[in-house]
Amino acid sequence: EVQLVASGGGLVQPGGSLQLSCAASGFTFDDYTIGWFRQDPGKERVAVSCIDSTDGSTIYADSVKGRFTIFTNGATNIMYLQMNNLKSEDTAVYFCGADPDYTCSNMELYGMEVRGKGTLVTVSS
Repeated sequence: EVQLVASGGGLVQPGGSLQLSCAASGFTFDDYTIGWFRQDPGKERVAVSCIDSTDGSTIYADSVKGRFTIFTNGATNIMYLQMNNLKSEDTAVYFCGADPDYTCSNMELYGMEVRGKGTLVTVSS
């Protein structure tokens, strides 16, 4: 079964850090564009950060550049999102996704083949 399981969300004060994890099973990251997205109820899906399967390049939303880092552990098939200097506007439900054909922007627009359940990140004092 192809599956993604995300974890690591929680409550953190502004300026703090969190690390999200996304464990994949049933497939490997090599042939998939993978990434982190956020979507709150009633709002559109937003791509936070992705790793492009074609060349391994990383993509970040402008709002998180310099603060978030996406990386993977190939040995364990886990993807991470290191979130530093968190701001209140980062508060959202984050989920991980993967698709063998779509780019990150297409995953944002049209969805993805594999999507994990969300994990809530709350940035508040």
